[in-house]
Amino acid sequence: MISELPPSADVVIIGGGVMGASTAYHLALAGIRDVLLLERETHFGQGASGRCAGGVRYQFSTEVNIKLSLASLPMLERFREEIGQECNYRKYGYLFVLTRTEEVEVFKKNVTLQRSLGVDTEWLSGDEVRNYLPAMSFEDALAGTIHMNDGLADPNSVVMGYINRARQLGVQPFTEVEVTGIKQIGNRIIRVNTSAGPIGCGTVINAAGPWSRLIGRMVELDIPITPLRRQMVTTSSLPKLPQNFPFVIDFAQSLYFHREGEGILTGMSNPNETPSYDQRIDPAWELIAMEAAVKRMPMLEHAGRLSGWAGLYEVTPDAHPIFGPTAVEGFWVVGGFSGHGFMHGPIAGKLMAEFILAGEAQTVDVSMLNLARFTEGRLIQEYNVV
Repeated sequence: MISELPPSADVVIIGGGVMGASTAYHLALAGIRDVLLLERETHFGQGASGRCAGGVRYQFSTEVNIKLSLASLPMLERFREEIGQECNYRKYGYLFVLTRTEEVEVFKKNVTLQRSLGVDTEWLSGDEVRNYLPAMSFEDALAGTIHMNDGLADPNSVVMGYINRARQLGVQPFTEVEVTGIKQIGNRIIRVNTSAGPIGCGTVINAAGPWSRLIGRMVELDIPITPLRRQMVTTSSLPKLPQNFPFVIDFAQSLYFHREGEGILTGMSNPNETPSYDQRIDPAWELIAMEAAVKRMPMLEHAGRLSGWAGLYEVTPDAHPIFGPTAVEGFWVVGGFSGHGFMHGPIAGKLMAEFILAGEAQTVDVSMLNLARFTEGRLIQEYNVV
């Protein structure tokens, strides 16, 4: 590996998850092919991308997040045609179940915004929610929203699809290469130091996900991306699970369910989780989450636990990503998607290629999502966070 690492490159991308992979591919597609993609793990997509639930949705509460979905999810629909890799996009629909009056009022506004942008989200009454989910216990449901083009896709297929196409176009992807420092002259990037040797370069893209803040410190930037553990389990077969079972979110509890093979994948966000890079399972929280899941889906009492794992959300103060240039010349950021990175990964890579080539994102205007917004007080809060 060390002998294969080139001494220089036009662009070095740090992080081999969906952001780094998509960015590498879209740069190469646009003609920038002297690109190194560096992943410190033994395989690509082993970080946040490989540990997510795989959900994709249009239902957000801000215009920019909805527009990111409108651009990104169709890229997943045509992924096989463009990339040559099936990503298993399954349109099960997302059903947000609302059990608190304040949620109902906010979601009404969200649905109005979504519809104004062409997302035909359906509003459900409490009774309609219960009729839609006969296998679940939602006596307290006040309302719900569902969009049938929301659903699931396979993170590993998306990451590896982009990396394989990027490699064919000339990108050099490396695993087991850890970035240890970034050298500057004045305010300009000149070199990336790694565990496999130095790489001369003038452009670095920080796509390190939950670890983006650590990379930012190498150039004395504070990137407000916080790692938060999220964990989930899968179950054995549930023969009575309806075939049309959607991705269900009990919004008040941040508790979710979706089909996984013949069983269910379920997880619940811990509101008391402290920031850390710990990806070990917390058995105590898993028990709490499973008890909550059984109350909502009683048939889970008869299911076995197949597997469980934990991963990291990369959370910003306003639950929106960071795109674009920074105060350090040649240092770019794409990260902080706050649980929505996989679904927005396709368009994010394209936008970063546009930034590098044209100096601005063109397909979707994300200029308001720059790093400077945190010091300038321009936060844009996303409500639909699970």
